[in-house]
Amino acid sequence: MSDQASRLRDLVEEMAEEEAQSKRVGELSFGLSENTRVIAITSGKGGVGKTNLAVNLAVALQLSGKKVMVIDADIGMANVNILMGSVTNRSLIELLDDDVQLEDVIVDGAAGVKYISGVAGVEAALNLNRTEQRRLHRKLGRCSEMADVIIIDTGAGLNRNVIEFVLAVEEVLLITTPEPTALADAYAVIKAYSTYTERRNIKLVVNRIRDEEICYEVTEKINQTTKKFLGLTIDYLGYIYEDKAVLEAVQNQEPFVLSKPDSPAARCIVEIANGLLSGEKMNSVSRGWRGFLDRLFGY
Repeated sequence: MSDQASRLRDLVEEMAEEEAQSKRVGELSFGLSENTRVIAITSGKGGVGKTNLAVNLAVALQLSGKKVMVIDADIGMANVNILMGSVTNRSLIELLDDDVQLEDVIVDGAAGVKYISGVAGVEAALNLNRTEQRRLHRKLGRCSEMADVIIIDTGAGLNRNVIEFVLAVEEVLLITTPEPTALADAYAVIKAYSTYTERRNIKLVVNRIRDEEICYEVTEKINQTTKKFLGLTIDYLGYIYEDKAVLEAVQNQEPFVLSKPDSPAARCIVEIANGLLSGEKMNSVSRGWRGFLDRLFGY
């Protein structure tokens, strides 16, 4: 009789947990230590430089003395390993195998940054049963023992998987470009995010700008809309200049912070990293002679 009562209690607790889970968003936990910062990098659309930001920011933070890990959660477009210049066949979902430990799926990338590939695995990870989720949760919990900062490279857009990851973290970097379509998609992300949480922890990064003033203009445009329809404002963290060094680094499969450390884009990333560590907006970054010529001739 006692065993039956015990099993009944377990069943009730399990059902309550399942019901609570269905009402929550953001179940996966990658860092359990209070000292580990977990940052999601997301975007409203693809092609705006999200993964480049994730990888190069991770390298910049690593070079500043932090231990950094990147988890590639970009479903269907997992390419952190490509920008790291390495290859792996292991993925997050393999942690469900009892014989696979966390160390087995972690890869050493550029500048000592560790990463876990999203090779066709993260989507399945968000649709696991409770036993499988607990196993994944237990193994991933040890990530906080290996990193001071964990960066989650999410997918682009508004599908359920992206929202899960964005809402699960304490800090979100939303990257956009100045194009009207990119701004509209960025606003859509902010709107979806504000629907599910009252936290105000999104910061904006504006990519591919030719002049620093464009960053302020983009931020103002977004905030005019968010204040009017959502009643909130979004702070900007920084900007990244349009820079051919970025394209060259992608073609060579290496982070431009390492291959072209003196380039305008790399110096922007370093300033963004410093801003994250200090809690301040990035300092101005000069584009030097090229910037002078662009302004002089109207480019």
